[in-house]
Amino acid sequence: MKSEGECKYCKKTFSAIGMPKHLLVCAERDSLNSKGENTIFLIRACTGPFFVYFEVKADSTLEEVDEFLRDLWLDCCGHLSAFKINNMTYYSSCEDAEPGDKTMDYKLSSVVNVGSSFFHEYDFGTTTYLGLKVIQKRNSRLKKIEVIARNNLPDFKCKCGSKAENICPECIWEGNALLCSKCAQNHECGDKDFMLPVVNSPRMGMCGYTGPD
Repeated sequence: MKSEGECKYCKKTFSAIGMPKHLLVCAERDSLNSKGENTIFLIRACTGPFFVYFEVKADSTLEEVDEFLRDLWLDCCGHLSAFKINNMTYYSSCEDAEPGDKTMDYKLSSVVNVGSSFFHEYDFGTTTYLGLKVIQKRNSRLKKIEVIARNNLPDFKCKCGSKAENICPECIWEGNALLCSKCAQNHECGDKDFMLPVVNSPRMGMCGYTGPD
C-alpha cells in the first residue's frame, strides 16, 4: 500500500522509503535546529503503511518514549508494553518482568545508538508490534519529544471499492474488515454502531481503539 508523509520543516511530501534520506539533508530542518547543547536521536517507528519520525533527547528514558508512542498511536485501555533491545526486554511494569528482564527507566543513550534497531510491543493480548531504528544523532535544541514526519492516512478501501471509514473488530484477522459507511450498515457481524473508525494508527480496529484522546 502506498505510504507517504509530510516533512514538518519544508512541508514537502515523501514516500516511506524516501523520507529518511530527505530528513538527513533537509535544509530547513538544519537551519532551524543546527544549534543547541542537547544530544538528540532521530528515530523511526513503523509497521505496515504507518510510520513516524521523531526527535528525542538521548538522555530521555525508554519510559518517556513508551508514553509518546502510547499517546500518538496506541493507548486504548492502559495495557502493558515492552521494548526488546539486543535480546533484552524492558517492561512498563515490574510485575511482568521475568528474572533478567528490566524496566523502562533506562536512558536511550545507554541502550541504543545510531543504526540500532529495536522493537516495541503494546498489549500482550491483542498485540501491536512496532519496529524502531535510530537514524541519526546530533546536537540540537529540543524541549520534548517532537514529531517531524508522519504518514498520511492511507487510502484504505472497502471491498466494494469505496473509501473505507469503518473497520470490523471481529473480521480484522480475516482480511475483510474494512468497510465503507454503506456496507457497514449491512455487515453480517452487526450494524455500524458495532464498528470502529478507520484512523491513522496501527492500533485501529483493536480493543476499542478510536484514536488519541
